[in-house]
Amino acid sequence: MSHKQLAMFDPALVTPAILDAFRKLNPAVQWRNPVMFVVYVGSILTTALWVQALLGQSETAPGFILAVAFWLWFTVLFANFAEALAEGRSKAQAAALRGLKRETAAKRLKAPKVDANWDQVAAADLRKGDLFLVEAGDTIPADGEVIEGVASVDESAITGESAPVIREAGGDFSAVTGGTRVLSDWLVVRVTVNPGETFVDRMIAMVEGAKRRKTPNEIALTILLVALTIVFLVVTVTLLPFSLFSVAVAGAGTPVSLTVLIALLVCLIPTTIAGLLSAIGVAGMSRMMQANVIATSGRAVEAAGDVDVLLLDKTGTITLGNRQASAFLPVAGVQEADLASAAQLASLADETPEGRSIMVLAKQRFGLRERDIHALDAQFVHFSAQTRMSGVDVHGTQIRKGAADAIRTHIEGLGGRFPSALLSTVEEVARRGSTPLVVAEGDRVLGVVELKDIVKGGIKERFAELRRMGIRTIMITGDNRLTAAAIAAEAGVDDFLAEATPEAKLALIRQHQAEGRLVAMTGDGTNDAPALAQADVAVAMNTGTQAAKEAGNMVDLDSNPTKLIEVVETGKQMLMTRGSLTTFSIANDIAKYFAIVPAAFVTTYPQLATLNVMGLTSPASAILSAVIFNALIIMFLIPLALKGVTYRAVGAAALLRRNLAIYGLGGVVVPFIGIKLIDLTLGAIGLT
Repeated sequence: MSHKQLAMFDPALVTPAILDAFRKLNPAVQWRNPVMFVVYVGSILTTALWVQALLGQSETAPGFILAVAFWLWFTVLFANFAEALAEGRSKAQAAALRGLKRETAAKRLKAPKVDANWDQVAAADLRKGDLFLVEAGDTIPADGEVIEGVASVDESAITGESAPVIREAGGDFSAVTGGTRVLSDWLVVRVTVNPGETFVDRMIAMVEGAKRRKTPNEIALTILLVALTIVFLVVTVTLLPFSLFSVAVAGAGTPVSLTVLIALLVCLIPTTIAGLLSAIGVAGMSRMMQANVIATSGRAVEAAGDVDVLLLDKTGTITLGNRQASAFLPVAGVQEADLASAAQLASLADETPEGRSIMVLAKQRFGLRERDIHALDAQFVHFSAQTRMSGVDVHGTQIRKGAADAIRTHIEGLGGRFPSALLSTVEEVARRGSTPLVVAEGDRVLGVVELKDIVKGGIKERFAELRRMGIRTIMITGDNRLTAAAIAAEAGVDDFLAEATPEAKLALIRQHQAEGRLVAMTGDGTNDAPALAQADVAVAMNTGTQAAKEAGNMVDLDSNPTKLIEVVETGKQMLMTRGSLTTFSIANDIAKYFAIVPAAFVTTYPQLATLNVMGLTSPASAILSAVIFNALIIMFLIPLALKGVTYRAVGAAALLRRNLAIYGLGGVVVPFIGIKLIDLTLGAIGLT
């Protein structure tokens, strides 16, 4: 995206988040988080108990009750602030997107022709199915499909990329987005959405964190947290009659107060993870957005973290996408330099990357420079789907390059003979994963130019990382099995699907899903739409067709197929963050037990004083220190919840061990230190 990324605690985010934290004190909002709702109710009760104490109707000191109430309210506010801060980033992104929506005039056509009459109307008046004309300098008024023309389009407002892209009728690059600008030529576009349903509108809705629905794993974790809360609530409620009974039987001591019981309950229930859970989910979607990927829901992000199988298109993802000439392989009796010269002549008018690479290789190997086209009086023959050849006619001599079977037909039509030995060379080149391009001069075959599909640097290491995470990678390609097998071996993927058709992709996804695996894939064409709709995580390219974008549950604004790997890593980072903080939250309850349980009941059971292993100053100080720590730890963990734990490509078992070592052990040790420091501070300033 072209908008500026705000720092985590930028004043533009923090100030609204503080205000939102107070707005979220609405009971209807608090009820959505059952664990924090218990804290919310506890805050209200302790506030009421403080008022009662001021009226002289309580044996507990009003100052102590006020301090507990104060920090309980801060516990709720810190949790609200974490969620509001995460939502604020999404709202800032949505605000930047709204800046793309401006009133634009549209040239609505009366017929599907560039020279047809048109009326100027507001973009908002365009309806699905309408046709409009855009020319150089015009802003595209609505999302649509190009039905006529070809033009260069500036999509930097959407993608943040300054380089223009080509949009043309037909194929997989026919979709245009409202708010982008035509730089050259013209297009006739058919509107594919109604007002309010544009891509930018959908993007705004997607990034609005406040509308995010809970994911299945998040719901399951919430149920677990609620169950723990209910257990501790029942335990805490039953402690009061036990305390009253013990004091009555012993005839000494003081029963536990309601304020202390509320503090005990809040410290025992898993408030840390409950307070950060929503922020983690919103932040996961926000990180996707920062990577220029729009996720339709938190479910899509979470599913990305659980993916078992990745389907990756070969061209542009695993390979660079542009085949490069790598060798000249002449037949017997032909010099390599003669083959290179003929191949270069045949490529003079070939503007494709393959054609240009042949020119470069001939120059590098034999010093052959480009020829003067006019001096040669050359007649160029451009490639066509029918002939599957291209070339040049020079002084009555036909020089052609193309597929082996096409050149064979051409040669035999001229009365020549196709050398049988050349078929072995063609097969050997294909077996290496390269593309053989046969060159002929007149009725004589000169040899083969090997075009190699270059595997991207570092991609093999990325696949090795995914394999360590237990993710299976499958390359999808339209190449024959020989070529596909060679590239798959070089790239290090686990499997491949050659000569892939839409039906074959769909069947492969269903097969893996039937085995209980979650499947992710990328696509940009209409023929990818069925497979994208079936996949659990479907990343559609923004440059692709409308059908592909509608079938996917994520859209990559950069249209970089390799982004699928980053999407999976971001999803896993969100799950790792949630798991790490859950481990920490449950572990730090252990220290709070040692701090608050002896302090809460020492007046009833003096023997519990021996459990004061931290040597806390007094029961009141111990309780207040635990409550303060319980609130502050949420605040200190907000950066980790929003940024996410550091991603590491490790298996589930290794990840569990690491979590227990860092967040489990840390969750036990940190509260002991934190509560003791707070206790010392309270004693130093004379509050207890």
